Amino acid sequence: MRIIGHGIDIIECERIAASMRKHPERFVERILTAKERRYCEMMRDPIPNIAGRFAVKEAILKVIGTGWRGQISWCDMEILNDDAGAPRVTLSGEVARVAESMGIERMIISISHTKSYAVGSAIGQGA
Repeated sequence: MRIIGHGIDIIECERIAASMRKHPERFVERILTAKERRYCEMMRDPIPNIAGRFAVKEAILKVIGTGWRGQISWCDMEILNDDAGAPRVTLSGEVARVAESMGIERMIISISHTKSYAVGSAIGQGA
């Protein structure tokens, strides 16, 4: 497999917290799928986990080179953890269409966070 693109993003957790204070329901519903939301809400402090998902979604948009525009939705990218706790992404909608048109067959992601910052990385691979 060859690497088609790489993206990375870092965000201050306080920025996510501020958005959630301003628009509590709307913000989370806009950027997280129902399954992502349930996962984050199980955490004692959900903010770093929400920020991590936001960062990795930004990183994925950098891989495909679109940014957040047009028909792209934050929920076109669903980040869930496997049984070992590793994050995995499922693409759908416009993000999946763009990735497929670029020859991306697999998206590898990584997320890390502290109380203050979250970082997400994504690598698009193709044949």
